[in-house]
Amino acid sequence: MADRDEAVTLELADRVAVVRFHRPAAMNAVDDAIRSGLVRALKQLDAGDHADAIVLTGSGERAFCAGQDLEESATVQPGNLAGWLNRQHAMYQAVRDVSKPIVAALNGTAVGAGFQMALMCDLRVAHPGIRMGQPEVRAGLASIVGSYLMSLQIGHSLNQQLSLTGELISGERAHTIGLVNELVPPDQVLERALQRARELAALPRTAFRLTKQRFRERTQAGFEEACTAGIRYQLECYASGEPARVMEEFLARRQRKEMQ
Repeated sequence: MADRDEAVTLELADRVAVVRFHRPAAMNAVDDAIRSGLVRALKQLDAGDHADAIVLTGSGERAFCAGQDLEESATVQPGNLAGWLNRQHAMYQAVRDVSKPIVAALNGTAVGAGFQMALMCDLRVAHPGIRMGQPEVRAGLASIVGSYLMSLQIGHSLNQQLSLTGELISGERAHTIGLVNELVPPDQVLERALQRARELAALPRTAFRLTKQRFRERTQAGFEEACTAGIRYQLECYASGEPARVMEEFLARRQRKEMQ
């Protein structure tokens, strides 16, 4: 089991590994510690024989993962953007590369990078009250990887609406349009995700693994193209100064609230 001070923690529950984003004070927002911790945990679990399946979730009740940590994003400049996005790409690829069953237990807010990682899991279990979506445009960033991943789940018109407006939707709405597989009450999300993970793990393993592999093969070129395009488009966004302005305004508002 990982140390509880780490940004990603791990525990075993009857041969299902529960991997948690563990920055509850920051709503489990993605920073470099989460990126490196998640890649390490998923690769070890997939290669090892301690677990037959994985459940990905967040610590606390507020968030599965609230996307990219804006304090970290505020330090990004055009000169280091490509390297930063490539590290993000490696984190996403680690989720895509898991050959064992992986189920997202959406215990709370799942937006941006968190929303995208949930979409890359095999199944998603949530409760009606969570908020989900792709709010990048509201932070001055183009919605590139997220819009590609949504294109694998929903139709063009709805994808366009969610990507261009940056609006968030409820777990109930996400279930209706096919972004969430199952809704349960909040206190049952983790247990139901564990149950679904065990059900997947009980299937013939070679058939399951090869079916996942085929889905990955069919979408890998599109995923790689989206990640490459993301660097090009985000460079233009950062050059405009819009992301820096939006993030500075957000951080200033948060600081004022903390001082009140």
